[in-house]
Amino acid sequence: RMMDHYYNTLRDDLMYMTYLHEPGPRKPPRQIRLKYDPEDPYTKNRVNPPVGGSQVGRKPAPPTSWDNVVQLERIQIHTMVKEALSSRVNLLGPIMMLRALSGETQYGGGRHTSEGVQVVRGVKTVGGWIRPGLPVGAKVDLKGPKMYDFLGTLTEFVLPRLREFPGFVMPAPSAQHFTPSSVSGVISVGLPPEAMGLFPQIEVNLDAYPGTYGMHIHFITNAEGQGAQNKARALLSGLQVPF
Repeated sequence: RMMDHYYNTLRDDLMYMTYLHEPGPRKPPRQIRLKYDPEDPYTKNRVNPPVGGSQVGRKPAPPTSWDNVVQLERIQIHTMVKEALSSRVNLLGPIMMLRALSGETQYGGGRHTSEGVQVVRGVKTVGGWIRPGLPVGAKVDLKGPKMYDFLGTLTEFVLPRLREFPGFVMPAPSAQHFTPSSVSGVISVGLPPEAMGLFPQIEVNLDAYPGTYGMHIHFITNAEGQGAQNKARALLSGLQVPF
């Protein structure tokens, strides 16, 4: 139902809301001077950043057209368990939770792109307690109909039953709009541990889990460039996610 709502109603509305008319072709991008001469043999292997810092946040949005209307590409659910650093057994509960929420298994349904629930391992040393290679959590990616099914469950069963939940916090009006995160088109929200027991897949068998776990939900869209965050929030608002 959520997927039909997007393709039949919401997609057209989003195109009208985010359409930006450009009367002519765009000017070619301005060439950003590098700090060192790339032809200089003395600086050939040196890191050569552009003058003025990173240009990622200044990336313009692509021209508006019917084939780049903002849409969900995938939803990633991630949970971190600090107790897993002392014993990997503590990861079994989060893995069971993510499998119940997503229904995903590796190569499930004959899909070679299905990776199932994955163990998240440390990449670098953080504060002396996270080291490279140590398991610190679990994550799972949802695509296609399962993605919309999870979104429908989240907005219809979980969020309305959260006590004292005013909605997800919007960034302040004074927030910078030229940061890499503001042009990525990814919206990240968090749920407390008590929200885990509100999912119907877990509520029917909550006693089987050794504890409750919070989670981060990353809504990954195809929006990019300046204004990508606003487009992504407009899409999620149309899909009943409260901000």
